[in-house]
Amino acid sequence: MQQRKTLPLLTFALVALVCSSTVLAQVGERQAKHIFTPMASPGAEVAQDIGLTEVRVSYHRPAAKERDIWGTVVPSSGAIWRTGANENTLISVSTDVTVQGQTLSAGTYGLHTIPGSPATEGDWTIIFSKAIHAWGSYAYDEKNDALRVMAKPTSAPHMERFEISFGELDADSAHLILRWGEVAVPVEIAVDLAKTVKESFEQQLTGLSAFFWEGWDQAAQYSLQNDMNLDSALEWAEKSIGIEENFSNLSAKAQLLAKKGEDAQVAGLMAKAMELGNAGQIHRYASQLLTQGKKEEAMAAFKTNVAKHPDAWFVGFGLAKAYSAIGDFDNAVKAMKMSVDKAPEQRKAFVKGMLEKLENKVDIN
Repeated sequence: MQQRKTLPLLTFALVALVCSSTVLAQVGERQAKHIFTPMASPGAEVAQDIGLTEVRVSYHRPAAKERDIWGTVVPSSGAIWRTGANENTLISVSTDVTVQGQTLSAGTYGLHTIPGSPATEGDWTIIFSKAIHAWGSYAYDEKNDALRVMAKPTSAPHMERFEISFGELDADSAHLILRWGEVAVPVEIAVDLAKTVKESFEQQLTGLSAFFWEGWDQAAQYSLQNDMNLDSALEWAEKSIGIEENFSNLSAKAQLLAKKGEDAQVAGLMAKAMELGNAGQIHRYASQLLTQGKKEEAMAAFKTNVAKHPDAWFVGFGLAKAYSAIGDFDNAVKAMKMSVDKAPEQRKAFVKGMLEKLENKVDIN
């Protein structure tokens, strides 16, 4: 009895396997009949980091082919254009941004446009749609708009294939540039750099970096150098010091306190930092003071470096720059001579050139 019950089950399994294999074979046959061929409008991607924000565009590039683009290939009279070819042109922003001064939340959007009339002169409408799975703009629906902004076109040298690129890159902004034919349409994308940097640092410092002094110090140093998020930067410097005291984090805390006008601890912190600093660290700090016009403080730091690290070839060079800045060329010459003999071979000619300038009473800063 057991055998008779088992046979139908085995038969069913074999039939299912045969049917499944037949279906797979049919699908494979259909796929085998088609190959990939070059597209008339090839796909392309372009990306640009603005601060810590990534902006990425995926699109297709139709060619002009001696056609009248505007009003013929691209619709006119207020019609929606897919801004490329084939599927939706997609734009992704990894953080909140502003486009032409208006807020666009982090995410991925279908990029559509309404070219001006005429396209070379009239304002363009730039549309960011929440619908991202369409073919072209045929299914476009205004109710899915996340943002609409206006942009002014400019004349440009002929561009045979439609192109999206980035230009005018700054620390917190860039222009997304749409180009085809003789038309270019720049669209400004900007980020709140202080906000996005702070949020990124806070997120990164919840990971493994939180257990080491370097990450906290990097966050504090970046904020110090760029004069942003100073209250948070002070907390990050203190976190770094709590893990390991060194020149970098102690000097960062001192400089942050000075920026905030809280001078009581500054001298003590810098004295401790100088004790722990190596020749390169002290030299860079002193050079920074000199650049800021703090000549007396720079002089004191360079002298400390000479006393602590007399064998480092560049300590005399630094002190010479400090003397040169106050017009004391006699002492500047003496200090520079300390570096001439100690300088590595590849730097000797440069140091001798600086010495010659000082001997002729020429400021080397």
